[in-house]
Amino acid sequence: MNYSKEVLEMCTVAKGPNHGVAPIPQEGRWTKVREVKDISGLTHGIGWCAPQQGACKLTVNVKEGIIQEALIETIGCSGMTHSAAMASEILPGKTILEALNTDLVCDAINTAMRELFLQITYGRTQTAFSEDGLPIGAGLEDLGKGLRSQIGTMYGTLDKGPRYLELAEGYVTRIALDENNEIIGYQFVHLGKMMEMISKGIEANQALQSATGQYGRYDEAVKVIDPRHE
Repeated sequence: MNYSKEVLEMCTVAKGPNHGVAPIPQEGRWTKVREVKDISGLTHGIGWCAPQQGACKLTVNVKEGIIQEALIETIGCSGMTHSAAMASEILPGKTILEALNTDLVCDAINTAMRELFLQITYGRTQTAFSEDGLPIGAGLEDLGKGLRSQIGTMYGTLDKGPRYLELAEGYVTRIALDENNEIIGYQFVHLGKMMEMISKGIEANQALQSATGQYGRYDEAVKVIDPRHE
């Protein structure tokens, strides 16, 4: 350790009280974190790229400083999906400090990790008050049945009005209109469920019908349209 001449010539003054770090809530306990290995918790973070053409939602489950599982969800940029594929290999096994200083290929994923790092180190995790936290695999619960991200895709113009394209229920195939041409419901296909059924040997058309549902006053529609082509 090198000291300047000015500091070397100073006399020593006692520091007085030293209470150490403040405890943070972690997995049902109050923990004094001094090293990376003292950190545990599951949390989420949102990131965006510099041109803001895409975004990432990142979920990590950390045990004793090491990322045990990661869920990377991206939207808005085709290249970002490939970056997410690489990040799913990169993140597990790294400490949160390593992950913060690792190129996760996409700027939105890097930004998400930065925001998430702040939450974890300050004790603002989803599992802060959950005893022993959540088991490895809990990240998949964010996706729900069919293991697909929760996506909301809507489009609208002043002249032609709104179009529902995809909601949490699934891919919208029809929207129902009343006598005033206002939306009163929609029909959707839960693509995750449909693909699961097909993978189990169910014929595609049967799987499509089984995975199709509707919401609102769909049966009362005066007119039903395809939101992508009508």
